[in-house]
Amino acid sequence: MSNEFLLGLSCFYHDSAAALICNGEIISAVQEERFSRKKHDSRFPYNAIKYCLKSNNINLKDIKNIVYYEKPLLTFERLLETYLAASPRGGRSFVAAMQVWLKEKLFLKSELKKKFKDIQKEIINNEDPYIPEILFAEHHQSHAAAAFYPSPFEESVILCMDGVGEWATTSTWIGKGNKIKPLWEISFPHSLGLLYSAFTYYCGFKVNSGEYKLMGLAPYGEPIFTKEIKEKLIDIKDDGTFKLDMSYFKYHRGFRMTSQKFNKLFGSPPRDAAEELTQFHMNLASSIQAVTEEIVLKIACSLKKETGIENICLAGGVALNCVANGKLLEKKIFNDIWIQPASGDAGSALGAALVGWYEHFDKPRKVNPSDSMKGTYLGCNFSNEEIIHYLKKINAPFETYQDNELFKKIALELEGGKVIGWFNGPMEFGPRALGGRSIIGDPRNQEMQSVMNLKIKYRESFRPFAPSVLEEDVASQFEMKNKSPYMLLVAPVKKELCIDMNAEQKKLFGIDKLNIKRSTLPAITHVDYSARVQTVNKETNSRYYNLINAFKKLTNCPLIVNTSFNVRGEPIVCTPQDAYRCFMRTEMDILVLQNQILYKSEQPKVEKDETWKQKFELD
Repeated sequence: MSNEFLLGLSCFYHDSAAALICNGEIISAVQEERFSRKKHDSRFPYNAIKYCLKSNNINLKDIKNIVYYEKPLLTFERLLETYLAASPRGGRSFVAAMQVWLKEKLFLKSELKKKFKDIQKEIINNEDPYIPEILFAEHHQSHAAAAFYPSPFEESVILCMDGVGEWATTSTWIGKGNKIKPLWEISFPHSLGLLYSAFTYYCGFKVNSGEYKLMGLAPYGEPIFTKEIKEKLIDIKDDGTFKLDMSYFKYHRGFRMTSQKFNKLFGSPPRDAAEELTQFHMNLASSIQAVTEEIVLKIACSLKKETGIENICLAGGVALNCVANGKLLEKKIFNDIWIQPASGDAGSALGAALVGWYEHFDKPRKVNPSDSMKGTYLGCNFSNEEIIHYLKKINAPFETYQDNELFKKIALELEGGKVIGWFNGPMEFGPRALGGRSIIGDPRNQEMQSVMNLKIKYRESFRPFAPSVLEEDVASQFEMKNKSPYMLLVAPVKKELCIDMNAEQKKLFGIDKLNIKRSTLPAITHVDYSARVQTVNKETNSRYYNLINAFKKLTNCPLIVNTSFNVRGEPIVCTPQDAYRCFMRTEMDILVLQNQILYKSEQPKVEKDETWKQKFELD
């Protein structure tokens, strides 16, 4: 059988990406931001597409079809209807939106063809450009496909929740064999994703990227505003469906997320990003998180009752709310749960390609009992030879070690309190670093969280770090038995490892709780005694597994701290050059590039230059 390639594409909104499948197998997927170094880059993914083609030694002549992740005319219809309904309000926003649409989005197919011609000319410049036929999938259909087709399930319900696609903001589906069929949906402007984003905006964080900060802030607060939210902002039915009172919001007709009525309800204007976070914002975060969890659980219960199906797949931006996911797991509504690791719009590039393969071409599906995402290690990879060539070129001192020796040496450095940049194998697809492009440390070290936040990541002190734990040891460290390979489930730290607060400590509020040692694993234990868990197995990432195992042999601790290899506002590093640059700009102690170890103390002294921090827009 000759190889049949399909290229999936998502772009022009946020988190543009490209994904390549061959005969239905997922072989490459990467976000444009990793190449452009612009976080959440929404532009046409030239670099991501070129990576997918070149790394597989093909060009556009080898591609059967390109599949775009959305139907732009339906989105345009939604925009027109929404603005007409709000008219005459929202005029400035309408004019701004139309300028973008008339320039590129309304004639998307022609625009895409022009850009693909440029790519083909660059790859093969002596032939007439060939552009494969372009197909279009619906936005939530792409999310649902990304959630179900790579999952380990023959049959599953699928729940997709995000800001908005064409019209849908929440959609439910049944996946069976090689087909996904829609059940029901909730349409714009009634959106759980946009409700969460409205609170993100109101608390002074950036919409479409700061939502995870709000989730991290929630445990510092108390959910004292849930009554106001449920009485005024959102009407939640018993089956989890909901309707927003749009008089409290402006996202459907303006540049802002919330209206004066919203501000009046909570007694103040939105927080400016530079203003101090107070207990008020923590309580708001806690409240909207509680409402989100209630809706997710109610919908899950009604889906189980409606279909009787034992498994659930999740996708859409709301599926990145790993606290809600953890509650869903804890309630045991379904026997098993699988979440697409690139749940946001980047993952829709993959979903679009899978829609093309299974829905358009009706190809058979073979279920992988683990899943078909290959650990989501689907991006750029660099050999030791390429890395050594680069390090010699810049005269960077380094030493090369064989794997076993390397793992023992790094385990010793971790135990010694060092913070280490870990650059290993293919880059991850999706927002999480999973041992491919990670910064790692000792979870038992009480100083580790503040050191990593303030000296390495340059980010807010309240934000927690996640653990990577050997899969077979997860139940001994956390109150969960399930695999969590993509760091999308939050679970309580094992009770035996927790340290109770004394009477004085229990009286503390908000950030004051941060410095209290809450477990024998203080660097990864959040203030509510929870952690965002990644389980690591030998088959999916053997080098990362072996490193953690070496640390376990040395310390009897089967986990390490894992945070993404970047600084605040910067995309996760892609190349050895990105990694070395990040290493030298921060207070990181050691950099590991595959089998090469670099010590900061041995590197050439460079003049301190803080101007690079201006380059990355804070989220």
